[in-house]
Amino acid sequence: MIPNVELKELTTHLDDRGFFREIIRASDPFFAGAFGQWSHSMMVTGTIKAWHVHLKQTDWWYVAAGVVRAVLCDTGTHEIQQYLLGDHHPPNVLKIPPGVAHGLKVLQGPAHLLYITSEEYNPADEGRIAYDALGYDWFREPIK
Repeated sequence: MIPNVELKELTTHLDDRGFFREIIRASDPFFAGAFGQWSHSMMVTGTIKAWHVHLKQTDWWYVAAGVVRAVLCDTGTHEIQQYLLGDHHPPNVLKIPPGVAHGLKVLQGPAHLLYITSEEYNPADEGRIAYDALGYDWFREPIK
């Protein structure tokens, strides 16, 4: 397991009108009150966004619609962790700590990624690594 990566299982409250799902509270130890920015990214099927790594910033990812394969890579050990997020998968929030390279592929779009970051966008904190530089095959069959 990559240190400090966490997956928080969410509770869904259903009724005849739909559902309610709480994502994160400021008092949640998983979140620790760290708020810098809230963003929404809409991506079409087949989109690959990889790799990003931050020096200071933590990300919390939630896929509200569509299906995304989120992939994390420990930049020291090159250990890979994968998660399927979104429709037809357990509702979760993925916490990505600083120093962990991360990317995604949209398996079913449009996908809507809602994410909170612990810092406001700062280009000096945003490291980019080519999608094919870490030896991960983005075109392989998705995990089950």
